[in-house]
Amino acid sequence: MAVKPVKVGVIGCGNISTKYMTRAKVWESIEMVACADRIPERAQRRAQEFGLRACKDNWELLSDPEIEIVLNITNPVEHYPVAMEVLEAGKHLYGEKPMAINLENGKEMLAKAKEKNLRIGGAPDTFLGGGLQTCRKLIDDGAIGMPVGFTANMLCPGHESWHPDPEFFYQVGGGPMLDMGPYYLTALINMLGPMERVAGATRVTHVERTIGSEAKRGQKITVEVPTHVVGLIQAEAGPIGTITTSFDVPAAFGKGESASEAAQIPFVEIYGSKGTIRLPDPNMFCGPVYLIKPDGKGPQEVPLTHGYAEENRSIGLADMAYALRSGRPHRANGEMTLHALEIMHAIHSSSDQGHYVELETSCERPAPLPAGLEEGKLDE
Repeated sequence: MAVKPVKVGVIGCGNISTKYMTRAKVWESIEMVACADRIPERAQRRAQEFGLRACKDNWELLSDPEIEIVLNITNPVEHYPVAMEVLEAGKHLYGEKPMAINLENGKEMLAKAKEKNLRIGGAPDTFLGGGLQTCRKLIDDGAIGMPVGFTANMLCPGHESWHPDPEFFYQVGGGPMLDMGPYYLTALINMLGPMERVAGATRVTHVERTIGSEAKRGQKITVEVPTHVVGLIQAEAGPIGTITTSFDVPAAFGKGESASEAAQIPFVEIYGSKGTIRLPDPNMFCGPVYLIKPDGKGPQEVPLTHGYAEENRSIGLADMAYALRSGRPHRANGEMTLHALEIMHAIHSSSDQGHYVELETSCERPAPLPAGLEEGKLDE
């Protein structure tokens, strides 16, 4: 189905903007036309690089009547205030993760969107990539039988050794769960549906970090948030599993890409009554995908059934634009991003309170993408 492209304005012209702008030209459903940034020179640089119009500030962009969707890829602490500006201006909103720093702000965003009859979408959209869509099809086709449990693991030493501005990752609103948890939780929601209750345990291993990247090399960071976070999660449909996110693991068993290496610690595994599926890195769009059956043959790599397995930042935005034109629900939607945000905060709250936390939010399991789509299309 051919669609009239939706014109998109971008607020936030940092490093991640190049990934969105590069892939935006692939989709028939969107056309990026303008950008703005609190540092005007950055907006001018991106505008020149990608053929956009540079706006002197947010309000110039938001005043453009042709722009229907605004992509908010500012710093996480700015997600909420910028989002409210966008919604007040009557524009549909697509934002980077996390949706907001705290749950109440996320709820306010959804309430404002409902009041204004606007859509909210949000990252991550990696669950729409070829790797995770192949896993979704395997589960839907019954390849592992009835899902019973799962495990998810994001283990790394932290970002101070390479990131040019790593301070935020250790301040309120940062930490491994809010930074990387959205990728893993969104993948799980896509596979298993919404979650029902959680328990958690957290710790701070190092109260101070030393920056190793250039420009700020040797500067100290005071750690304000837990850096090793473990959650126990029960899905509404029944499966029970764990998630671990950590900035405190300098060395872990590798996550290899061959069948022999795949016996290492998994990014995500889903256990079923007839087998196990091993998901690829939820932070990526590609594979590999492994299926393990009780036949003694070990992990067997499964060919990808879906395209869009390369870097496809903006696929969620393009899907939202398709949905806006056709009237169907969009897949990377605000209800799901809010649900993931609550799960992350509930894991921290459970650790503080010492008991299970029942979740207040829920969402629909997003519809799978059709297999065999032509490049640039998201509907048959």
